[in-house]
Amino acid sequence: MKGTGVPLATPFDDAGAVDHDALATLVDWLEAAGIDFLVPCGSTGEAPLLTIDERTRVIETVTERTDLPVLAGTGHEGFQATLEATERAARAGADAALVLTPSYYGSDDEALGRYYRDLADDAPIPMYCYSVPKFTDHALSPRTVGALADHENIHGIKDSSGSIESIQRLCAFTRGAEFSVLVGSGSVYAAALDAGADGGVLALANAVPERVTEIARRHDDGDADGARSLNAALVELNRAITTRYGVPGVKAALGHRGTQVGEPRRPLESLSEDASVEIETLLEAARSG
Repeated sequence: MKGTGVPLATPFDDAGAVDHDALATLVDWLEAAGIDFLVPCGSTGEAPLLTIDERTRVIETVTERTDLPVLAGTGHEGFQATLEATERAARAGADAALVLTPSYYGSDDEALGRYYRDLADDAPIPMYCYSVPKFTDHALSPRTVGALADHENIHGIKDSSGSIESIQRLCAFTRGAEFSVLVGSGSVYAAALDAGADGGVLALANAVPERVTEIARRHDDGDADGARSLNAALVELNRAITTRYGVPGVKAALGHRGTQVGEPRRPLESLSEDASVEIETLLEAARSG
């Protein structure tokens, strides 16, 4: 996986069920905006609030709708559940699996390294590690990732720490391997590309996909200053829909863009009117800046 990926929001209908028609519409819109690959069933997709059957159907809808590469979130807290979800994702047509670090019991990096290796031995599709300390309270060590990069079925990592130092170290420790380093924070996309990242999986790309893909295009064209300038203009929007409001913020932004994805699942709640207006104002600034 390289370039700009988007962790898809999961649309729900008025009864709270997954809205597969709305999901297909979202896929079409993002594909038309120039996104390079799609990531269903991630954190932005409310994966912890989906059943394993719902996850499988979401992945099927996405793979049936697009010819873009699909990196499907399959991580659970336990080995067997994660392997089963990965096998289901493969049967549903996913090209690779994004596997969240288990966190409930606080495993150390040595245990996590063995966990990922054993999963990769059995997984029917390539695996990508997913380090998101905001949710797991554990950042997967770049040294551990470097040691995993020699496994033929571990193809990369999404690092959502927001740390450029982490991206730099990941790039250094995996240099020479067939391994993709993907940044998970839209606020540092251009800086991560400068540091050697291969791309990003960015919640921000749900809201302004055309602007986020432009960051990567400018960088690839040698206009690093232009990429950084554009990225700087998107920081406040990114912060609003991730750090401050999270999934409800992403869904509000999509609604303001004319793509209706319903309300988030409880315990999440839709934004207040004031917060929604704030998102709309930030969107307008990001699209015109």
